[in-house]
Amino acid sequence: MDPQPPEPGRLVARTTRRGALAIAAFWLVLMGLLYLVFDQVEQRQQARYMAHEGGAGELVIPRGPDGHFRVAGRVNGQPVEFLVDTGASTVTVSEAFARMAGLDGGQSVTFQTANGELQGRMLRRVPVQAGHLGLAATQVAVGLVGLESGEALLGQSFLSRFDIHIRQGEMRLSPR
Repeated sequence: MDPQPPEPGRLVARTTRRGALAIAAFWLVLMGLLYLVFDQVEQRQQARYMAHEGGAGELVIPRGPDGHFRVAGRVNGQPVEFLVDTGASTVTVSEAFARMAGLDGGQSVTFQTANGELQGRMLRRVPVQAGHLGLAATQVAVGLVGLESGEALLGQSFLSRFDIHIRQGEMRLSPR
């Protein structure tokens, strides 16, 4: 017995289903390719703003799209993202970051900020590293507000130990 040909309605439904699946597969592949392309573009743009070691051992920090200089570092061994602040007297971290980094004790102080007085504490002889440059004993203030807990200010207690040059959208810290 010969198999019967499919009914015309079933053939149309099967063909329509295959066409819809092919169109959906095409768009999924296209969206995947677009995602990969845009991801590569984003990674290249972010790499342009990453601090790196220059030719003479200097730390080169490109100006970010927001106009600020940022560099990855460590305070007491705990990773942090520094916002370079040449107007800040000290390296300054939040209380939450200080707890994560094991920064206990210190001397109680009142900070004079642009927004008024702020209570905090001051620690001495804390290891601080920005990029590949590090100091074994830096003064660190605890009491920063307004930034995320993994962010800190890189102030003069660290910066004053290096020569600083800003030119063409880059800050360069050179060991003395």
